[in-house]
Amino acid sequence: MASDDAFPSDKRQMIENIDRFMNDSVPHNRELGLSVVDVGPEEATLRLPYSEKLVGNPETGVLHGGAVTTLIDATCGIAVFMKLARLARIATLDLRIDYLHPATPGEELLARAECYKLTRAVAFVRALAHHGDPGNPVASAQGTFIIVED
Repeated sequence: MASDDAFPSDKRQMIENIDRFMNDSVPHNRELGLSVVDVGPEEATLRLPYSEKLVGNPETGVLHGGAVTTLIDATCGIAVFMKLARLARIATLDLRIDYLHPATPGEELLARAECYKLTRAVAFVRALAHHGDPGNPVASAQGTFIIVED
């Protein structure tokens, strides 16, 4: 993880601002209850709380894959913003997700994404979703995002 030296002294306020931006600009994120846990110079961690309304199969209680996908996509997008260090229009070009095992019913899900490469027009991101142990991920992902300059 990179140093937080480049960030304002009030990191909590910055996280709250990013969280508000993420939920105001994408109402779907707000509806799912996504929240920003942490950010760094090229990374982000978001939380998806468990909710019965997000269950894909009522017999198992496992979260629907669409909710997990949204968590990963939003986390990757915030990581791109952190690497850019400015607001720009971005859009997901490609997002490949490998589901490694079902999410545990009743438990929140975390996702951490890192924007590891940035070109003039494309950002490259990798992510893991887990229940608190990155060594036992529920899903892993690779994504690319287009950066649209005005």
